[in-house]
Amino acid sequence: MSNAVAYYRASTQRQHRSGLGIEAQRTAVTRFGEAEGITISGEFVEAETGKGSDALDRRPQLAAALAAARSAKCSVLVSKLDRLSRDVAFVSGLMAQRVPFIVAELGRDADPFMLHLYAALAEKERRLISERTKAALTAKKASGAKLGNPSNIAAAGVCGRQIQIATADQFASGLLPIIEAIRRTGATTLEAITRALNERGIRPARGTRWYASSVANLLSRANKLAEAL
Repeated sequence: MSNAVAYYRASTQRQHRSGLGIEAQRTAVTRFGEAEGITISGEFVEAETGKGSDALDRRPQLAAALAAARSAKCSVLVSKLDRLSRDVAFVSGLMAQRVPFIVAELGRDADPFMLHLYAALAEKERRLISERTKAALTAKKASGAKLGNPSNIAAAGVCGRQIQIATADQFASGLLPIIEAIRRTGATTLEAITRALNERGIRPARGTRWYASSVANLLSRANKLAEAL
């Protein structure tokens, strides 16, 4: 059995008071600890946003969790990567603290490189969605459409699908370097690539495990993107 310090974060005081989000995180962490043989030696709960360059200064419970883990020479365990932050620079700063992090959603084997990669992909995905949503709303407004009007539901659906496609394209592009690295090890079949992705703790955009069919879809999307360039 190994030990870990659990850290939970709700983004708002309202969520913190109601318990929304915190209990779900605690359940996920507890189940993960039981499955992986990890004893939770302490808990730190915070209600604070993860934004801003001074986010760590405004999150004393995270600082306390880091100190406790450093003293006990154990890891900090969170349910999801975004409970640390949605900002890749902030996540990079945490990695520099020399305290190991375990993200239950990503698996115990997700190393700092993978955490950086997932943070970068998540940040890029959020920025892409935000930019495309703003552009679509601006275009609709310029064309005279009344935003929020039920008559725009069909157009909003088209816009939403376009955003989903763009997000999936971005995810596929981000994973290509990893796929190529796996192929260079001699894993060239769909089954071998699938096994390698799962063993490395790399999660698909949806779900928790890769399957040959989902890898095939990923490679097909990546090939179409390459042909379009």
